[in-house]
Amino acid sequence: MNPTLPILEANHLRVEREGTLLLDIPSLKIEKGETLALIGPNGAGKTTLLQTFSLLITPFQGALFFNGKRVGTELSVLEYRRKLAMVFQEPLLFQTDVFNNVASGLKIRGIKKNEIHERVMEQLERFGISHLRNRSARTLSGGEAQRTNLARAFAIQPEFLFLDEPFASLDPPTRDSLLVDLESVLSHTKTTTLFATHERLEAVRLSDRVAVMNRGRIEQMGPPEEVMNDPATEFVASFLGIETMLKGKVVRKEGGTFVASISGKEIEAIGEVDCGEAVVLCIRPEDVTLSSSPLKEKTSARNVFTGRILRIVPLGPYQKVHLDCGFPLVAYITHPSQKTLSLTEGIEVKASFKATAVRVIKKG
Repeated sequence: MNPTLPILEANHLRVEREGTLLLDIPSLKIEKGETLALIGPNGAGKTTLLQTFSLLITPFQGALFFNGKRVGTELSVLEYRRKLAMVFQEPLLFQTDVFNNVASGLKIRGIKKNEIHERVMEQLERFGISHLRNRSARTLSGGEAQRTNLARAFAIQPEFLFLDEPFASLDPPTRDSLLVDLESVLSHTKTTTLFATHERLEAVRLSDRVAVMNRGRIEQMGPPEEVMNDPATEFVASFLGIETMLKGKVVRKEGGTFVASISGKEIEAIGEVDCGEAVVLCIRPEDVTLSSSPLKEKTSARNVFTGRILRIVPLGPYQKVHLDCGFPLVAYITHPSQKTLSLTEGIEVKASFKATAVRVIKKG
């Protein structure tokens, strides 16, 4: 096998149903041993892509290559499917005990009894369910069932693993615990994985690369930190939790900084742009600092504005503050900070953020 070849490659992949385009992927390459997370809202095409790659959706336009061999011609569909494992959101378990559920894929492949026992016990241990080996699958909790499902998938030692939002129906503590174990197993086995989720934090935690999907297309793909910090489109920025997106025009620049006019206000940012160029400035709420008016403490922030608080919305450990600074701005503050600053709706405060905190999308 050529070591430079991706383990899985799709070319000109399209899925249409009743005149509606569900998937349009001109090119996608997944390297051996990496975890690629597909993120996006419901209906973005994540599951459709997984099901197409696993041949659960046919027919489709385009070609799939596994280790350089075209699936369906150079590599038979059956041989290809035997190299894969897929885990769905809802565990699909047989009406037998946990041990036999985990062993089912191995039995189908004709693995010897001694090896089946060894592999099953290894996975039961990895996912912390050895004590459940004789338990009926019908009596399992949601988390226990999904652990059994994952153990079954890893027991066959797949060359490629598909995960379709496997934690979506679990409560937060169960999800967090299972994430820890899955992260450990992926790190140990180096199993190539395509992982669909709408949870950004899951994607960042588990993946080597992130692909943001929208309407059947990949809008941006790259390392998690790059995608999270430098969204390429307004959709990506919005999906990643950037609530302040301001359309404006570059009015002057100097070196690597520039100033854009936003509703008559000037905001300084970092980036290579041209004067007169249309831009969208993206500001994360956690990058905005609020202080009493007038500003009493020195700040290194280049952007300081007076804003009126329109509303304050509870958000778990934070408060989300919506401001009118001549342009809309959203900030996060802690409950103690709200009390210290005596922040209430209707009062004026100073809002500041650094030029380096502004993400820039060129409208071109």
